[in-house]
Amino acid sequence: MPRARTVAVVGAGAAGLVAARELLREGHAVTVFERSARIGGTWAYDPRSDPDPLGPEPAAPGAVHGSLYASLRTNLPRELMGFSGFALAGRVFAGDPRTFPGHREVLAFLHAFAVESGVDGRVRLRSEVVRVGPLDGQGERWTVAWRVEAGEVVEEVFDAVVVCNGHCTVPQVPKLRGICNWQGKQMHSHNYRTPEPFQDQVVVVVGLGASGVDIAREISNVAKEVHIASRYTEDRLGKVDIYQNVWLHSEVDYIQDDGQVRFSEGSAVAADTILYCTGYHYHFPFLDVEGLTVDDNRVGPLYKHVFPPKHAPNLSFVGLPNKARAVRMRVLLLVHADHHIPVVRAGVKVGRPRAVGASRAAERGGHGGHRAGGLPADGGGREAEAPHSRSHA
Repeated sequence: MPRARTVAVVGAGAAGLVAARELLREGHAVTVFERSARIGGTWAYDPRSDPDPLGPEPAAPGAVHGSLYASLRTNLPRELMGFSGFALAGRVFAGDPRTFPGHREVLAFLHAFAVESGVDGRVRLRSEVVRVGPLDGQGERWTVAWRVEAGEVVEEVFDAVVVCNGHCTVPQVPKLRGICNWQGKQMHSHNYRTPEPFQDQVVVVVGLGASGVDIAREISNVAKEVHIASRYTEDRLGKVDIYQNVWLHSEVDYIQDDGQVRFSEGSAVAADTILYCTGYHYHFPFLDVEGLTVDDNRVGPLYKHVFPPKHAPNLSFVGLPNKARAVRMRVLLLVHADHHIPVVRAGVKVGRPRAVGASRAAERGGHGGHRAGGLPADGGGREAEAPHSRSHA
């Protein structure tokens, strides 16, 4: 019988909780590190926003890591939001029985899941992982260093590490030509919470992904005008029929000398605020590992989007692909966790050169949007912009 292994899981969001449950089921000694004061990851709403409206320096003292807005609801029905053996359908956890529940209902569901699975007793809250690296450079065992609330850094050695730290913390902000001419306000959706600050304003929303659509619709109730800029709207430019004050434009071309926002189809608007709904950067500042790269939010080289071949099975990732169609994201977390367990259980090496090469070639041969999102060639449709937390079920 394979021996039980000590495993550190970085992050107590949906991916971390699922991975921890599966590892516990196999008899491993699991420790989950979570930098915030509660579990839930993306779904833990924080009403605060960062002093920097374009987003935080993640390591800055007091940086706000949450990116939820107050009105956010799932874009999956609750029948598809549960985990195997623990459904969200047919039960109400926080008084929200709607088919598409709000974030408080999902957070309560995740808490209940953690309690029932026994994961809650394995979570170290307010413990920010600051370094993960191979012990003595060998990779057979791993040193994990984390900062406790008092500021002290503590280290412990584990047999394996599973990275589940989420991807909605470091905003991705495009560099607009002529932005130096802009005198108005700029902000990223990371810092959006409620529509009231946009009362009577003319707002340019950059991006037409999940957050762009949500936020544009919401602020249209209070703003004077809302202008949505996206590279995927050429065939439907102009005023949106069902709204009195919303227009679709092509992508922003540049900021004019007079400060107006010029769109590539030729129109321009004098706006009060530019609101970027343009997604997030993958961010692993704690990983002290040679040979891993992050290129346009694609981590590599990885076998099956989980294992870096050089360090398998002792280092792995769960939940990396972010361009999955929403309906598949829950399943993807479970498949990743399930695929992960036999390898960790056996303690075997994965990634024979031929297998790894074939896996990576399939990724390169797929749609550009799939490659950027870390999906294989048959991974389904492409979203218009990087999805916000709604799509990160």
